Order: sequence, then structure tokens, then C-alpha cells
Amino acid sequence: MKLSEIQDLIKFVARAGVNEVEIEHKDFKIVIKSDYLAKKKSNFKEEPQIIQQQVPMAMQQAMPVAAPIAAPAPVPVPAEVVATPEAKVEDNYITIKSQMIGTFYRSPSPDKPAFVSVGDTIKEGDTICIVEAMKLFNEIEAEVSGKIVKVLVDDTTPVEFDQPLFLVDPS
Repeated sequence: MKLSEIQDLIKFVARAGVNEVEIEHKDFKIVIKSDYLAKKKSNFKEEPQIIQQQVPMAMQQAMPVAAPIAAPAPVPVPAEVVATPEAKVEDNYITIKSQMIGTFYRSPSPDKPAFVSVGDTIKEGDTICIVEAMKLFNEIEAEVSGKIVKVLVDDTTPVEFDQPLFLVDPS
């Protein structure tokens, strides 16, 4: 089952107000449970939970990742510095954005090197990062070929849907 299909199921559970959806195929079983309706009455909102069980078969498992460490506080930048000619140069770059809400990871595990760094050349389909959403580790692949110019998100920080992650120079 594809990631987009799983996300569609989660959205369906949230919209339809059902408490549980269970799907079983030859090689996997997915159970999505939601206490949304019961908690809505008590003014407590929570996203639906997804529980994935695997039948023994050769499927990739996600690596455990250490708890996030607090990022340093951002330093304020004067307005004069923000409006530099470099902003015009960035218009030539392609922005790779997050496809989901979750936690951004630059490497497959804390003891491994980052998938990509500034200056690396990537091609379409290369894994460039991981976004963890509801305990599922989703590999994000490059949609374009080019050179990584800037990493816009710190490792182990939360990201929103459509949030810019990388700037890529396609030339």
C-alpha cells in the first residue's frame, strides 16, 4: 500500500467520524483507530492513530530515532540584511517542500551521515530526508535534479505541510 493511500485513509477516518477502519491484504494489515468523536464531546481533540502490523515478509522497517534536542534560539536579523541582492538569486532556485506534517530528519539514524548536505548534487528520485508522521518514517525523494544550495530546516524539528525544506539549483 502506498503512503498516499494510507494518508487518504487517515483523512477519511477523521472526516467520516468512524471509530475504526481495518484493512488486510496478503502481506500487511493496517488498523486506523480514532477516539475523535468521544474526545470531541469533552473538547479534547486528537488526530486519529494508525497502527500498522506486518505479516512476516521482506518489507523495510524504520530505524528508531533518538528524542529531539532543543534547537538554539534564532538570532534576529536586521531588516537591512534581509533585503539583499541574494534574494533575487534565490528566485532561480527550486524549493523542495514537505509533503506532510511531521518531524524532519536529515539522516536515517543519529549515528549515520545526512542524506544530503549543501553542495551535494542530487538527481530525481534520490532520498534527501525523512519526515516522521505518526510513528511512520517517510523517505522524501528529490523531485528535481540539481545541487543543494541551502537546507532550510534544522534536524529533528517539526515541519508543516508545504513548508520549504531545501533550495536546489537546477543548473
